[in-house]
Amino acid sequence: MPWTPQQEAAKAKAEQDAEPADKVNVVYAREDIPTGTSAVFLAGPTPRAGDGVESWRPAAIAELAARWTGDKPLTVLTPESRGGKRAKHYDDQVGWETAARRRADAILYWIPRDLKTLPGFTTNVEFGLDVSTGRAVLGAPPDCPNPERNRYLVYVAHRYGVPVCDSLDDTVTAALALVARTHTTEDTL
Repeated sequence: MPWTPQQEAAKAKAEQDAEPADKVNVVYAREDIPTGTSAVFLAGPTPRAGDGVESWRPAAIAELAARWTGDKPLTVLTPESRGGKRAKHYDDQVGWETAARRRADAILYWIPRDLKTLPGFTTNVEFGLDVSTGRAVLGAPPDCPNPERNRYLVYVAHRYGVPVCDSLDDTVTAALALVARTHTTEDTL
């Protein structure tokens, strides 16, 4: 099925309608990154438009919103583009993602590895850069199509004391625990 401007507009409206505005503030790729709020970056493989694979990020956003009890909305930073509109320049996307990961209190890695549709090769490098920051959590579902391709990430995570989870819910819980450690009780769980 082709990816048309009408489909992009419909997806953008659905994304906005799905955002629980009072609980989370979702910031999409290349949008201004706010400061002064608790923030989680959603790292992991991103489906490509038109490949028929649904993103895992809406479920993560919904779970973060359901569990967040801070006084202020949680900022959720996603490398996906609002409405599916991709960056004109690769450097713009990579620069934004790097700044967003640096800004986040927790970097939630969810890697449902599928070498055909969600290979996550860039994710591997990003995890290597973030593993020693004290802000990463790793979710690696054992029932994904290629769990054997996550073994090294799990090994490295254990070596650096990074929480490793096998469900998205548990990965969200671990990420929110990191946020809670970095903020006063006013801004946390």
